[in-house]
Amino acid sequence: MENNPDAKLLRIFIGESDKTGHQPLYETIVFEAKKQGLSGATVTRGIMGFGADSKVHTSKLFEISTDLPLVIEIVDSEEKIRGFTKTVEDLFEKSKSGGMITIEKAEVIRYRSGK
Repeated sequence: MENNPDAKLLRIFIGESDKTGHQPLYETIVFEAKKQGLSGATVTRGIMGFGADSKVHTSKLFEISTDLPLVIEIVDSEEKIRGFTKTVEDLFEKSKSGGMITIEKAEVIRYRSGK
């Protein structure tokens, strides 16, 4: 991906315990993004959050600390991002997971390998 003033930021909000088969859903999403040639992906683990079910997940309570919120962020062209959202929705269905998908405007200033 080159510097792009019209890029899009895809954010995928899921739970840490969401799985596709025996693999964590976040891993499946990241590996699928790489397979489809997206520019990169980052998974961030939250320390507290709640979603559509209004259940609070926090690292403070031992019994629910295994399902912390995760956010997967991917920046690429609008075409690639919109195409990939279909894959993510299919993965949500297969894994029977809840979650949220958002798309925002992003301006790529620099995208280079550190090598």
